[in-house]
Amino acid sequence: MVTFSLQASPSDAAGWADLARRTESAGFDALSTADHPGAVATPFVALAAAAAVTSTIGLGSYVSNAGVREPMLLAADVATLDLLSGGRARLGIGAGHTPAEWRAVGRERPDVAGRVRRCIAVAEATRALLDGEEVTVDTPELVVHGARLAQPRPVRRRIPLTVGTANSALLRWAGAHADVVGLAGLGRTLPDGYAHEVRWREADIEAQLAQVAAGAEGRAEPPELEALVQKVVVTDDAEGAAAELVADTGLTVAELLATPFVLIGTEDEIVAAVAGHRRRWGVTRYVVRTEALDPLGAFLPRLNAVD
Repeated sequence: MVTFSLQASPSDAAGWADLARRTESAGFDALSTADHPGAVATPFVALAAAAAVTSTIGLGSYVSNAGVREPMLLAADVATLDLLSGGRARLGIGAGHTPAEWRAVGRERPDVAGRVRRCIAVAEATRALLDGEEVTVDTPELVVHGARLAQPRPVRRRIPLTVGTANSALLRWAGAHADVVGLAGLGRTLPDGYAHEVRWREADIEAQLAQVAAGAEGRAEPPELEALVQKVVVTDDAEGAAAELVADTGLTVAELLATPFVLIGTEDEIVAAVAGHRRRWGVTRYVVRTEALDPLGAFLPRLNAVD
């Protein structure tokens, strides 16, 4: 089975409630929210509102910025969401790439290695808190003294962890510890602090998957692989639609249509592409943006049935 989640953010209460209901009704596996403080709605308030109008769909951040989130507060948010949703919360964590978000909380964004160390430390501490452990950490990246999440406790014994990244070291850690590895396919952050170079070519994907596999060596069950889809277009002119992305990505049309980070084509072509990505890369999960809700919702059962 292949699952699809929708990443979205509210702009008003009524529209958000409607979107949550439609996402669940269409058969999406989860509704997720980005975490860019000051640029989008705060994740867990929005997700709690979505929990109130849904009953089955998963709910989680995609992904929480470990650079500006503290484990105690993050664990409390996730546990509260799990309580209010009846056990549907998910935890997504990433290293945080936007310099302005670090500065907004009084920190300067460290180098890549520093961000990775901070992300791993926050992920480990947050998961330990959710598991009911007392946590003390004292490192340059993270300081936590005697933290314990007494209340609220999550409904489930273990909250699923997704790590979203394209960094080699974090991919290896995620391979060893995460439930889901969110393949971002993103490289160097561009000067605006939000956009990225892309790592979508065959060799790039092979290199990322090799890091996950190295981390997962010895695990009884390796993590699931999830692709963050940047563009969905249902069209009978796949090459024409893909050509519009050539200048922005530096990829050829053929390379764009071969990557799991875009889904472009007719319904049959997209189903075939998803099946191909499963066979070749092992990708069984996708995250798509709001504009994909109706186009993919129209044939989501076919996509879910891919094996």
